[in-house]
Amino acid sequence: MKTKRPDKVFNFEDKPHVMIVEGRFYDDVSDMQLKGAQAVLDRAGASYVVYTVPGALEIPAAIAYAVKSMDFDAVRRRFDGYIALGCVLQGETKHADIVARESASGLQNLCLQHVLAVGNGIITAESHEQALERANPAGEDRGGAAAEACLCMVELKCGFNLSPKRRWIAR
Repeated sequence: MKTKRPDKVFNFEDKPHVMIVEGRFYDDVSDMQLKGAQAVLDRAGASYVVYTVPGALEIPAAIAYAVKSMDFDAVRRRFDGYIALGCVLQGETKHADIVARESASGLQNLCLQHVLAVGNGIITAESHEQALERANPAGEDRGGAAAEACLCMVELKCGFNLSPKRRWIAR
């Protein structure tokens, strides 16, 4: 049995606003991941919006859409961080390897190209049971770990003064 790591304490001047993108291919795994991520964000006082996509491969595109939307609506509140939640199970073909590799690569490319704070919670597992163990908030809590990683990167960006200034413009 693994010991649970202590909860990270975050100190934000302005509470972060986070986009959670969940691939809903395995609903029971997704439900657990989302519960874990929400618990961490709630503890940190962060606000968040949840978007769903069909699977892990679509997650980077959803984040890219959110980033690009700022070109068209500069008044909308920007996301300070992004959390990717999904699950890829190994099958009999190489499809799972391709989906896992391309979704991780897509997230990394977005991070580097747009200087984003992303927590990657896409589980890759050999079986559905293994995925449930990794997703369980009372177990490995990969959704919570992705939320913590996202918030850690938001903190780091703030330390480098890379977070956008808040503009409050009435419509």
